[in-house]
Amino acid sequence: METICKEPHSFFAALNAILLWTGLPASFYIGLIVILLLIILSGLISGSEVAFFSLKGPELDQYKNDNKASSKRVVKLLEQPEYLLATILIANNFVNVAIVLVTSYLTPLVFDTSRYPLLTFILQVVVVTGVILVFGEITPKILSTVNPVFFLRRMSLPLLFLGKLFRPISAILVNSTNIIDRRMRNGEESISLEEISDAIDIAAPGNTENQEVRIVKGIVRFGSISVREIMIPRVDVIAINNNATFEEVIQTITSSGYSRIPVYSGSTDSINGILYIKDLLKHLDEGPNYNWQKHTRPAFFVPESKKIDSLLKEFQNNKIHMAIVVDEYGGTSGIVTLEDILEEIIGEINDEFDTEPEINYEKINENTFVFEGKILLHDFLRIANLPDDFFSDYEGEFDTLAGLILELEGRLPDKGEVIHFRNLELRIEESNERKIGKIRVKVVYEEKEES
Repeated sequence: METICKEPHSFFAALNAILLWTGLPASFYIGLIVILLLIILSGLISGSEVAFFSLKGPELDQYKNDNKASSKRVVKLLEQPEYLLATILIANNFVNVAIVLVTSYLTPLVFDTSRYPLLTFILQVVVVTGVILVFGEITPKILSTVNPVFFLRRMSLPLLFLGKLFRPISAILVNSTNIIDRRMRNGEESISLEEISDAIDIAAPGNTENQEVRIVKGIVRFGSISVREIMIPRVDVIAINNNATFEEVIQTITSSGYSRIPVYSGSTDSINGILYIKDLLKHLDEGPNYNWQKHTRPAFFVPESKKIDSLLKEFQNNKIHMAIVVDEYGGTSGIVTLEDILEEIIGEINDEFDTEPEINYEKINENTFVFEGKILLHDFLRIANLPDDFFSDYEGEFDTLAGLILELEGRLPDKGEVIHFRNLELRIEESNERKIGKIRVKVVYEEKEES
């Protein structure tokens, strides 16, 4: 044996002897090696699918902030998830088809397929399918959930190459899918929020004051409500001047009863931050010259147009309960709190420290009300049982019922004047040279003619 190994072609001679002994050609063993490599490749591609598309949130942010080349490739691939998925599916199908073709080539080398058709079917279909499923699909995806980093790092470069290679095919698949998706969406009938609200009324007739019905209606409207509609207006905001003494701060806290109060410099257009009352509890015995300003926390600013569902997520992520609402010029419009947002769904929230809520309207009968002029139009529509898009056809910069009248008339109307808008009759009950006080509103419903 030692003599044989010393000869130059001893290895190939030994290999040839084995092949002659088995009676199978060298191409058969080469085919087996190719199948093994293809199964490994199929497993890597299948595992990368799970690894890439399970990467979300904080984990994805880590890759975005990482300067490694592999991390940058991962982020680049996920910038076009449709093309990434198309590349993975195309590559996986090519590999699996190649496994089947190679198996079909090797099978006649082992036995006569024409004499044993059932055995051929079992080998080429059942066995090959089972091997692909177990070693090319299921096992790699399980391993990918346990160790996704391996697949992300190792497969980012091959997938980038395959993405460029299969780009024409991927583009056809993605574009055709988008066309089908658009046509399916166009075929669907869109349902407006008003129709959903009407459906709720039909499902629960006579229960418009029911808590559950109000909650469901609040959820339906939630995504369409802007911060401007629910904020506490600037004129009603209690704030503390940054130059106030500690004694004045304590007096403001005691009289207001709020747990968080904005702090400003000069005017309320320059909000410095928010004072959390709990931060002062340990310092109540300090003298009048105590530097309370050091407890001011940074304020969170949001635009008037922001939707409250988005703001709620930001409140949760930043763990805050109050935001300063600013207009397009950067001036302060008001404030909005977490409680204001939640009340849009579940109604008024009163704790043990709250006094009786202020009654800002009076219901005379089913279609006649007396409102304060400062009532927000959002609340007015809800109380008067009018559709949410009642004012959508009328463009104007107003948020309150008094603002609507000022927009319509262009002046401050006198007491007793009546203004008509659509099917509303607005009578001024209280008014002075500065503002509109109370307004009597009558909703006129047109009688339907019997056919």
